[in-house]
Amino acid sequence: MHAVLSTALFDEIRFRERLQAGAPPLSVYKEAISHGAEYLHKRFRDNDPIAELVHLRAALIDRLLCYAWEDLSWKGTNTAALVAVGGYGRGELHPCSDIDLLILVENNFFKVHKENVERFVTFLWDINLNVGHSVRTINDCKVQAEQDITIATNLMESRTIIGSDELHKRLMAMVGPDQIWPSKDFFEAKWKEQITRHRKYNNTEYNLEPNVKSCPGGLRDIQMIGWVAKRHFAADSIRDLVPQGFLTEEELGIIHTGENFLWRVRYALHMISGREEDRLLFDYQNSVAELMGFRESDVKLAVEHFMQRYYRWALALAELNDMLMQHFDEAILRACEPEHIFEINPRFRLRNGYIEASNDKVFKNDPSALLEIFVLSADNPNIIGVRASTIRLLREERYLIDEKFRKAHRNKQLFLELLRSPHHVATQLKAMKRYGILGKYIPEFGRIIGQTQHDLFHIYTVDAHTILAIKQMRRFIYDDINDQFPIAVHAARRLPNIELLYIAGLFHDIAKGRGGNHSELGAEDAMQFCRKHGLKRRDSNLVAWLVRNHLLMSRVSQRKDISDPEIIRDFALKIGDQIHLDFLYVLTVADMRATNPNIWNSWRASLMRQLYLETKRALRRGLEHYIDKHICIEDTQNSAIAKLRNKGFTRQQILSIWNYPSDEYFLRECSSDIAWQTKAIAAHKDKSKPLILIQETTDNLHEGATQIFIYTKVRSYLFALVAATLESLDLSIQDARIYRSASGHTLDTFYVLDVNGESIGNNIERYEEIRQSLYEQLSAEQDYSEIVQRRTTRRLKYFSIPTTTTMRSDLTKGQNMLEVITPDRPGLLARIGRIFVEYGIQLQNAKINTLGESVEDVFFITDLNHNPINDPELCEDIQRAIRETLDETIAEEQNP
Repeated sequence: MHAVLSTALFDEIRFRERLQAGAPPLSVYKEAISHGAEYLHKRFRDNDPIAELVHLRAALIDRLLCYAWEDLSWKGTNTAALVAVGGYGRGELHPCSDIDLLILVENNFFKVHKENVERFVTFLWDINLNVGHSVRTINDCKVQAEQDITIATNLMESRTIIGSDELHKRLMAMVGPDQIWPSKDFFEAKWKEQITRHRKYNNTEYNLEPNVKSCPGGLRDIQMIGWVAKRHFAADSIRDLVPQGFLTEEELGIIHTGENFLWRVRYALHMISGREEDRLLFDYQNSVAELMGFRESDVKLAVEHFMQRYYRWALALAELNDMLMQHFDEAILRACEPEHIFEINPRFRLRNGYIEASNDKVFKNDPSALLEIFVLSADNPNIIGVRASTIRLLREERYLIDEKFRKAHRNKQLFLELLRSPHHVATQLKAMKRYGILGKYIPEFGRIIGQTQHDLFHIYTVDAHTILAIKQMRRFIYDDINDQFPIAVHAARRLPNIELLYIAGLFHDIAKGRGGNHSELGAEDAMQFCRKHGLKRRDSNLVAWLVRNHLLMSRVSQRKDISDPEIIRDFALKIGDQIHLDFLYVLTVADMRATNPNIWNSWRASLMRQLYLETKRALRRGLEHYIDKHICIEDTQNSAIAKLRNKGFTRQQILSIWNYPSDEYFLRECSSDIAWQTKAIAAHKDKSKPLILIQETTDNLHEGATQIFIYTKVRSYLFALVAATLESLDLSIQDARIYRSASGHTLDTFYVLDVNGESIGNNIERYEEIRQSLYEQLSAEQDYSEIVQRRTTRRLKYFSIPTTTTMRSDLTKGQNMLEVITPDRPGLLARIGRIFVEYGIQLQNAKINTLGESVEDVFFITDLNHNPINDPELCEDIQRAIRETLDETIAEEQNP
């Protein structure tokens, strides 16, 4: 019996009249499909119930398929049937979903119906239906289903559209659990299938571009519950699990509401993309947010509101799926297995490796047990996880965590005890977050669950990033990673009161999304938390200081000239002592590692190591014992001269070769590099031609990059030319040091990484390729190379973040510091270099800092006379030119 369709969706009378009047069938069917889609899209925009819309589309397609089927002459009675399978079999169709069909035929009528089948399927393709079809006998279906769990699953949800329902009934009898895939085997296979699918998406609901169908917490996880219910319990719907005791009415409501939300997201994706697109790509996220009615607030973009809602629903559905899969595991796979029970205390026991409440009143009678269960799990490494029935109790009783609960002395002590536990602290914090306990105990944390960071380098939500940072901290203490992180491991393992580090980790980003300075706001939250938990004033101040300054070390290492003793002294003054330095270093490395795997590379590691070690020396000397930079310069010169004299150079020869570049050269370069460069310059006879040297960094503090030294005549476009050439070679500049000698030559050093964020290594062929390319460009007559033309990444096109610049004078150094924050793109440095030439700017130094697909570059510049630029209007003109040039480039990419 087919559903009655409104004429607004499908005017059946007019449809038949047009066919009878001889109108071309293709146009009649196409018009009906198009009209129905427009009607359903309008109702979607009017926020009508989504379940009704997807069922109506399936009903419309049913009706059209019936007409197309009946237009053919099918020989015999009960010899063929048109069967809907999969999602269409459930009566669910989104705008561009595949229409999965099984044409079921009797054994002896396969050839008889062949021509009709071909005509039918061809017609469906001609009217632009996305049809997936198979033609099989009942025996064929059984054989295929026995071999493939996916086919068996699709057949479970099949229904007859038209034709012989008797055939379909016989099929269902042949593929039931008493014939193939008994419920135990079915569940085990589907669970393995789900585990594999989740692994494909890194076992997280928080993918940046989630697949609403297949990611953890997606529609497949809901369907998984329905499949097991149908196979094992012969349930018609998930609702039938309620009287079985597997689901509560509240949980059923969560599943239905979450499914409706995901359906709306999927429907919107199909509308916007015009195809079966289930990935919530960056390209569509803004449009979906707008279509679903999300609006921008004072502190969040509309898309950030939308994605947070999505992630929270995905988390809730994944949590229910976890619980039910464990319930099914106990009821189906382990029903007959012997149980091993161990009493832990009057409130908890261990059953087959899973901790469970001793009775369903445990949390009501003793709310502190809501935290105790995680402390016990952290203290006992043999506990696999929380039993499903107890997960449900946690969900049901977490409302008990209120202000009174948070003020209770025992609960404060339990939470601190968890942080001090030797085992699985990050794992238990993640479990607490998943089951809604952590967000209730720390309400500020609850507000950041699922919160996206809509930029070009954060690849996790704030809560996921926070837990990952704490996991990284734990690795420094317990894992064998000394070779990867020698300083972090050494510093972390000597920290007193390690829980202070974890508290700082919990709070370092907790104020994101509120507006204002999240470091300052987070420090206030952290201080309040520490005081409430009875920490000593000194410890509370340390945690708050860490949260307030958690970005300081990365910013100084990547934006400041850390070879300058004055920079080190200023930083050391802010740090104060070795304890603060150790805590901040460990927090910073963990934070960077948990932000984006691509951000941490060998070069950034070397910068952090240099800053840590230089600051450690400054603290050890005492901050009152300041080392004058002139002493550093003299020491470097004397050391380089000694090395060169050992190679046969006289002091006079050395000084004439140097021709005295600026003091900065001897301040920032190490003596071994200066000796290497000086020796090469002495051997370079034709000073009109460029000299190019390449090596891996030799200074332990700067290891991790490839060093390119260029000695050539000063040219206005030199930086832009070198930048364009290196980019054409797939090399990214990490640091640029520009010096001028009195002879009119430049002594420039560039530290570069390859496309994988690694040094080139001792690859002689690659060295020669780089050297030859630079030599050809620097020797050419033209003053400028074409800027590299390379496609901007899809993600970069989506994030239309405007360029921001700041410029300020450094009177002590006689230069300006120009900071440029912008999305990364091909040719960026070359374009900035061109602007420097147009405005008569002399580049002295550059700190290139790429964070994912965003850059935060700092340029130290002067005018052509090596004086700072003091004209405010000129400073603004320079910045405006940079902003407009870079943003125009992105606009051209987005609108070619």
